[in-house]
Amino acid sequence: MSPERVGKGGRAVLGGVLVAVALGIALLAGGCGSSSSSDVRVGGSAYPGIDTANTRHASGAIDSANAAGLEVAWTLPLTAKSSYGSYASTPVISKGVVYAQDLESNVQAIDLESGDVLWEKSYHQPDQGPNGLTVAAGRVYGATSDAAFALDQKTGKQIWSTPLLRRPSEGIDMAPGYHDGLVYVSTEPGNVNGGYNAGSVGILWALDAKTGKKAWHFNTVPDDLWSKQNGQLNSGGGLWYAPSFDGKGNMYFGTGNPAPFPGTAKFPWGSSRPGPDLYTDSVVKLDAKTGKLEWYYQQTPHDIYDWDMQNPPVLVKAGGRELAIGSGKVGVVVALDAKSGKVVWKRSVGIHNGHDNDDLYAMRGEYSKLHESATATVFPGLLGGVIAPIATDGKTLFVPVVNHSVTIDSQTSPSESQSLTGELVALDVASGKVEWSKKFSSAAFGAPTVINDLVFMATFDGTLHAFSARTGGEVWQASLPAGSNSGLAVDGDSVVVPAGIPTVEGQTPELVAYEIEGKE
Repeated sequence: MSPERVGKGGRAVLGGVLVAVALGIALLAGGCGSSSSSDVRVGGSAYPGIDTANTRHASGAIDSANAAGLEVAWTLPLTAKSSYGSYASTPVISKGVVYAQDLESNVQAIDLESGDVLWEKSYHQPDQGPNGLTVAAGRVYGATSDAAFALDQKTGKQIWSTPLLRRPSEGIDMAPGYHDGLVYVSTEPGNVNGGYNAGSVGILWALDAKTGKKAWHFNTVPDDLWSKQNGQLNSGGGLWYAPSFDGKGNMYFGTGNPAPFPGTAKFPWGSSRPGPDLYTDSVVKLDAKTGKLEWYYQQTPHDIYDWDMQNPPVLVKAGGRELAIGSGKVGVVVALDAKSGKVVWKRSVGIHNGHDNDDLYAMRGEYSKLHESATATVFPGLLGGVIAPIATDGKTLFVPVVNHSVTIDSQTSPSESQSLTGELVALDVASGKVEWSKKFSSAAFGAPTVINDLVFMATFDGTLHAFSARTGGEVWQASLPAGSNSGLAVDGDSVVVPAGIPTVEGQTPELVAYEIEGKE
C-alpha cells in the first residue's frame, strides 16, 4: 500500500471521544524507539522495549517546548484481517527505517521520512498479538503464529524459519528477544482459534541467530502440568514480550497464567492443578547463554482469575541497587532486587476490590473465604490490570492501567464487564510511591514511551496523548483514524503510532507518523 503524505497544517486535534469498545482485544503490544545505556541498537539495531533493559526510554528532540509543533507527516493503511484487529504490535525504528508487523504476521520496512514501503514480506498467518520485531546484526527477527524467522534487513528475504509448536492448539504472539548471538522466542497455550486448550503450554526457546538452530529451551510449566492424574486438563505459561538483559549474562522475563480458570465443575477453583503452579504469573531470571534458572518470583500462586505477570521486567538502578521491576494483569507493580529476586517494594494500581488473596484461599482449599455469594464481581478482570508494558526515565515509572471487572458466577464461563476505563500512574522508582495519576474514559491498552520531559501514550478510543513526565499534565493530544491497542515508536523528532482497530463504524486502521513542524 502507498502512504499518504500530509502537508503542513495537517495535524489532527482531538475533537471528541470515541465510545465503542471491542472487548475481544485482550492482548496488546510493547514499543520501540531510541537508545539508552543498555541499548541493543549498536550497528543499526532496534529492540522491542527500546533498549535491552526494556525501559521504553527514547532519545530525540521532542519535548514539552516543541510538542505543539507535531503534525501528521504520513499515513499508511493497515489492511490485515484478524479477529483482534489489523495491528497490535509496535513498530521499531532503525537508521531511518520503520519495521512493522501486522496481525497477519506480515512485515514491512518503511522509510521514516517519506512513508514509502521499501520492502514487504508476506506470511498471511493471523495472530492475536502482541507480536512484533527485533532488528539486530543486519537481520529482522520475528515470528508467525507457529515459527520464528529471520529476514535480511535490507531486502526482506527470509534467511531461516524454525517451527516451534508442539501441537496446533499452541501459538506464538511475541516479539523476539535478541542478545549476544541468540534469539529468544516463546510459545504460549493458545492462538487465534482459542486459548488455554488442554495440554497446551509455553516453552521459551533460545535459537542461534545465524541459523535458527535450537540452542536450549526453558519450560515455563512442567511436563505433567502440575498433576500426574489431571494434567491433561491443564495448560498455561509462556511469554508475551521480549526478555530483558542486564549486560552481565542474565535475562529476565514475565510469564502468563495457568488454566483452567477459575476451574471446572468437577475441579473447582483450579483444583485440577494443585499447588502454586510454577512458573506461571512470575518474574524469572535465567542465565542467557544456558537457560539455567537463577531465581523466580511468583506474584500469584495458583492463579484463578487470569492474572498474568506478563510484562517484560524493567531493569533500572535505584537506591544503590539494581532492580527488576515486573508488572501484569494482576494490577501489581513489584520491584525485585535483580541479584537475589527479593521484593524491595510492591504497589497495587488501578481498582482492586478485596480479592487479591483469593488465589491463596483456593490453593489451600479454603473455598468458603472466596466469595460471600454465588456471584462475585472481581477487579482486575480478564482485560484489566497492567496489560501493557511500563516505561521509565530512571526516576519515575509510567504505568498504563485498565480498570475492568469479571463476574464469577460459574466455574466454566466467567463473564466480562462491558466497562473499560484507563489510568496512567506515575510511581517513584526507588520507593513505589505514587507521584501522580491520570484517568481516562477509555482503556490504556497501549504501552507508554518516555522522551525527555514527555510521556506519549495512545488510548483505545483513538487518542494520542503527550503528558508532562513530572506532573502528568497534558501537553498535547491528537485524534487517530481508528482505535489503538498498541505501543508507539519515538525516534528523533518523529512519533509513529499504530491505529489498528476500528472502534466505531467508518474508521480505517492506519499507521500514522508525526513529525515536528518546520524541522530542518
